[in-house]
Amino acid sequence: MSANDQAPGRCGLVAIVGRPNVGKSTLLNALIGQKISIVTDKPHTTRQRVLGVLNRGADQAVFIDTPGHARRTKRALHRLMARQIHQALEDCDVALLLVEAKGLGADDRALIEILGDRIDRTFLVVNKIDTVPARTQLLPTLQKLSERPFAELIPVSAKTGENLDRLMEQVFARLPEGPALFPKDMVTDRDLAFRIAEVIREKLMTLVHKEVPYGLTVEIEHLGQNEEGQRVVHGLIWIERESQKSIVIGKEGQVLKQAGSAARLELREMLGERVHLELWVKVREHWADNERELQRLGFDVS
Repeated sequence: MSANDQAPGRCGLVAIVGRPNVGKSTLLNALIGQKISIVTDKPHTTRQRVLGVLNRGADQAVFIDTPGHARRTKRALHRLMARQIHQALEDCDVALLLVEAKGLGADDRALIEILGDRIDRTFLVVNKIDTVPARTQLLPTLQKLSERPFAELIPVSAKTGENLDRLMEQVFARLPEGPALFPKDMVTDRDLAFRIAEVIREKLMTLVHKEVPYGLTVEIEHLGQNEEGQRVVHGLIWIERESQKSIVIGKEGQVLKQAGSAARLELREMLGERVHLELWVKVREHWADNERELQRLGFDVS
């Protein structure tokens, strides 16, 4: 077969949607084969859509990791997150709706309503099957879920990788024919500053509790190189209230030091070079309530 006779490749957008903490970012990282979306045990860790590009021969799947769907509030950040979910579903060729093996909750059902007539191009991906002691316990849940007209129903474990090969086979089979959207060596559309900021935010979110994780964001003020050949990173940690400052910094600066140390280690592995990281904590009241502030902090508010 000559090059001209080869079958055209397939390419398309695949939206990953689901309620908070269902495993969307874990799934994206597992499918791409590297960490491109941060993961914590806190709801709404993902705030902005992140693209992950996976190539298989002439085929290319472009995954869209979206924020977790939850009930709307008046906050500009939450409205932005909701828009990103709707936009991803509008743009995608295939949608993956993640639910937990234990069954559907109210937020899952709300997402099914949002899917509407897109349900026939949506895979219901039942995640966290590794948490079910006996697989026979899955059967009633799977039987009940199969009554809905999804394109596919596939049980997986994003954590262990179980059944991800089958999921990928089915996804690629349903992509439309067409040229690749991104270069073959590209794995994400997010630039280095965004990825570094997200690593820092992940470490902070893991360490602080209550409402503080949702009131902080990270902005990279400077990226450079020093005379010693180190990558120099200056990061600003923005919080909403002065009272949160002592929590993020910690007693004698221990929380900030621990987050900085963990981030530095991960960044060194990610970048393949030594990293000199400096962090400052600053207050910007109500940054999450104002679209202009969100835009200034690098959020895509379009």
